Amino acid sequence: MLKALVYLFSFVFVLAIAAVAGGFYVLWKYGPTLPDYRQLADYEPPVMTRVHAGDGTLMAEFARERRLFVPIAAMPRHMIDALLSAEDKTFYEHPGIDVSGIAAAAMRIVLSYVRGETRLVGASTITQQVAKNFLLTNERSLERKIKEAILSFRMEHAFSKDRILELYLNEIYLGRGSYGVAAAALNYFNKSLDELSLEEAAYLAALPKAPNNYHPIRRYDAAIGRRNWVLGRMFEDGKIDQATLDKARAAPLVVHEPDPARFVKAGHFAEEVRRQLSERYGEDNLYGGGLSVRTTLEPALQEIASRVLRAGLIAYDRRHGWRGPMARLDPSGDWQKRLKALELPQELPSWRPAMVTALNGEAAEIALAEGGSGQLPMSQLSWARPALKDANVGARPKRPQDVLAVGDAVLVEALTEDDEGYAPGVFGLRQIPKIDGALVAMDPHTGRVLAMVGGFSFAMSEYNRATQARRQPGSAFKPFVYAAALDRGFTPASLVLDAPFVIDMGPTQGKWKPSNYTRKFYGVSTLRLGIEKSRNLMTVRLANYIGMDVVVDYAKRFDIVDDMPPYLPMALGAGETTLLRLTTAYAMLVNGGKRITPSLIDRIQDRRGQTIFRHDDRPCAGCRVARWVGQAEPTVPDQRERVVDAATAYQVVSMLEGVVQRGTGVRIKAVSKPLAGKTGTTNESRDAWFMGFAPDLAVGVFAGFDQPATLGRRETGSSVAVPVFRDFMQEALQNRTAIPFRIPRGIELVRIDRENGLPVSGGGSGAVLEAFKAGTVPQQSGPVLDGSSVGGGSASEAAKAGTGGLY
Repeated sequence: MLKALVYLFSFVFVLAIAAVAGGFYVLWKYGPTLPDYRQLADYEPPVMTRVHAGDGTLMAEFARERRLFVPIAAMPRHMIDALLSAEDKTFYEHPGIDVSGIAAAAMRIVLSYVRGETRLVGASTITQQVAKNFLLTNERSLERKIKEAILSFRMEHAFSKDRILELYLNEIYLGRGSYGVAAAALNYFNKSLDELSLEEAAYLAALPKAPNNYHPIRRYDAAIGRRNWVLGRMFEDGKIDQATLDKARAAPLVVHEPDPARFVKAGHFAEEVRRQLSERYGEDNLYGGGLSVRTTLEPALQEIASRVLRAGLIAYDRRHGWRGPMARLDPSGDWQKRLKALELPQELPSWRPAMVTALNGEAAEIALAEGGSGQLPMSQLSWARPALKDANVGARPKRPQDVLAVGDAVLVEALTEDDEGYAPGVFGLRQIPKIDGALVAMDPHTGRVLAMVGGFSFAMSEYNRATQARRQPGSAFKPFVYAAALDRGFTPASLVLDAPFVIDMGPTQGKWKPSNYTRKFYGVSTLRLGIEKSRNLMTVRLANYIGMDVVVDYAKRFDIVDDMPPYLPMALGAGETTLLRLTTAYAMLVNGGKRITPSLIDRIQDRRGQTIFRHDDRPCAGCRVARWVGQAEPTVPDQRERVVDAATAYQVVSMLEGVVQRGTGVRIKAVSKPLAGKTGTTNESRDAWFMGFAPDLAVGVFAGFDQPATLGRRETGSSVAVPVFRDFMQEALQNRTAIPFRIPRGIELVRIDRENGLPVSGGGSGAVLEAFKAGTVPQQSGPVLDGSSVGGGSASEAAKAGTGGLY
């Protein structure tokens, strides 16, 4: 017996020595090559950047991995309990590896080899999974498991259990693009972690092993089974009682389907914000830095802007005819598959693809891609005159066969009770406009961009026509020529000759002969009348007199055009600019001549909540107080640089108000609020603009083809852009009190005859209340500017501009 004990002790002793030697060998072989686990002490997992509108509504998320980092101290207890019961119930007791679990796994491996299988079975603790996910690869091998165990021991000595668990809970992938339990709570249930019910937390805890195997819709029964298994483990571990278990198991699994409506629809705005964040902080911080961005966007104004711009572009497009079906299909083939593959504007979900199946004298019969049928009555086809070259149109159709043929793939929209010819199953013919455009709405006092639409459909084109398209503004540039003249002694009542103006462009270039849009000449006119009616010849004379160097200076002051050449055609808007820059320039007129910088971002916070950028950086000593005890409202200094004299700015605003009341923007008068602005149309009607403002809202509208081409005969800023501006202002201002434009000190208001510029005592159709700087009120008819004097821009310089004159 004693001898047997000696043998047994010797065997155990040798085995122990072998184990120790084996351990030292493993450490010697693998220890030096292991990654440095200490980096996890300061590890910050990539967290998505979230962008919010001005009212806090979510606008966009930017991330390579959709993750929200939540400290373990802020996680609900039942979420932690569910995860530990499902994954590692002895987490807070073991030293990093689970010895009993390893023994059981080893037995399963031996049995699998006996059965001829080679699959390795893991027994990983949460610590081991952290080591694998953060420091190692997913390779399934014994070597990796050894490295994993060594790292787990080291991590357990270096970090607290809570830190290891925090890393795990924020790193694991749980399906649906969710990294970490906080992101999964949002994506599956549209809840924050502290709002999760017990059964919802148990479902998330069921996912780490294989999220796709427990998909809440495709594999509902498996998902319920796995969730209930987790709940059972929690009961066995003493985390919940029987009643709670029974109630949670009986609950259905109701997940939240991703709802695009929870995001503010502002694709071009959000993309511009993304570009700015990338330029400022780099791609890594944008997609993993966890920035919280509060933008300037007002969702209500953005919705109005998107809708009225699309309506305006569609209205123009319908005026210029039907360009034909999107495709020709074979009614006997797989036409539904082809219909579903057509590119559609996601911003208009009510537009649906359909195929024409039959035609008669009164209507076209259609079949919808998703099933069902309907008809297009002739009343909904009458607009579809054939589109011809240069935006011309053919004869109005008289029967459906004049527009459509069997097999045509078209876009349709079900009519509503507001539509003419409404009846169930009746549709209207629709067409994606070829023309495109943009709209910008801005706070003129701060430069905050309240709404921005960069095109008809962001889904179809991410090109932002508000910030990226450089186009000629045409007559929309004229107010800045007039501002330069007003600063040099002119008044709104000054007289300028509207008559032919010719410049010899050189021996081989011929003569430049600008003209008015009407091709007529109007003789002597006041500056006010010239801008209200958008007279080109008056503007050229004015620019020629004050000098193009002065005009160039004002273009630079208002940040409209960089390095504009001093040639006379530039006074008519031949230089290229963007809608955002021009809207900002108009905002500087209505705010009294103060410089502003357009901004899409109010504030940026880092992942810890620290503010790292603020658009309004003015100092305010009294803005932060412990509590309010009746102290006076703090005064924030106005640090805006003056661009132009306040009186000059108001004179221009007053004249632009006349454009709306009596001039090229008279359609806007229907809004019945104080509004001002200027139309712009370039040569051959290639670009259409309206730039305008209310006292506290500046808005710019642009429309044109991406590849510049004529908009068509008689299409101008007045016909294309003005209706969009009018409809936007009608809705944007409907609940706002009408206030007049603010009059600065030093302005005298005198009633004059806008035809001759002389004061009048009574009213009458030609009488207007004119704004004069002190001491400049005319007492009698003054001299007429006839263009005989030449200022800074010489004839030889003007010749270099070619024929770029605009109207």
